[in-house]
Amino acid sequence: MNAIVSIIVPCYNQAQYLDEALQSVLDQTYQNWECIVVNDGSPDNTENIVEKWLKRDTRFQYLFKENGGVSSARNFGISHAVGEFILPLDADDKIGSDYITLGIKVFKYDIALKVVYCRAEYFGEKSGPWNLQPYSLKELARLNMIFCSALYRKKDWELVRGYDTNMIYGIEDWEFWISILKDGGKVFCLDTVQFYYRTKQVSRQRQLDGETVKIMNEYMSIKHVDFFIKQLGSYMELNEVIDTNKKCSENLKSEKFVIDAFCTTFFGFSVFGLYKIKK
Repeated sequence: MNAIVSIIVPCYNQAQYLDEALQSVLDQTYQNWECIVVNDGSPDNTENIVEKWLKRDTRFQYLFKENGGVSSARNFGISHAVGEFILPLDADDKIGSDYITLGIKVFKYDIALKVVYCRAEYFGEKSGPWNLQPYSLKELARLNMIFCSALYRKKDWELVRGYDTNMIYGIEDWEFWISILKDGGKVFCLDTVQFYYRTKQVSRQRQLDGETVKIMNEYMSIKHVDFFIKQLGSYMELNEVIDTNKKCSENLKSEKFVIDAFCTTFFGFSVFGLYKIKK
């Protein structure tokens, strides 16, 4: 199985780490890959860093877009990808040299697989194993145990219309895994460390405060209410999981989130998108 794997690297203010990420791509024992770096309107020297990699290996590509967040950047990169398989990689993280080789080998022997990931370790400010909960669909309703850098087929990305760009405050990976897995499909975790997650003083996840996490959780609970109820059994248990014990008078601070989630799920368009087009 020699399928093309498209590695998508969105970059916003991460130029200082980009060399390490791209070196980990170049070190892959699997050779049939392309790597698309998406400059998400970054004000730093991302373009200068990427230029030397373009000269070093023709499998690297560079795209620029106006800043729109990580979901938008990943979607933009994947829309230009030619690979049958997709592997997202944040610009400040790294992958092990055998990750793609091992992942594609697993896909070869099980056509029911939708996602392949691996064991992971921290590096940077904090080091050591990242002890994630074993995958099950029910546990996925409670928390996300699959980091962004997992292998999946591009056709599954197409079926769910990509990463949800309404997830502007984070946890977009969790929402994406729910989207492609809730109606079936297997997940496999490689029993080897092939992903390295950089920890630093300021990260996108650390910048998420309680209120923004609540907004994203509530948005997900509306969009995937069928999934959460099926897996958790009741609204009460769902509310406990996403910490919505308070009255929903604020309800995402705007009814726009509720309306948009409903329209996207049942009618296939985004109110936010239509509003932007009209403007």
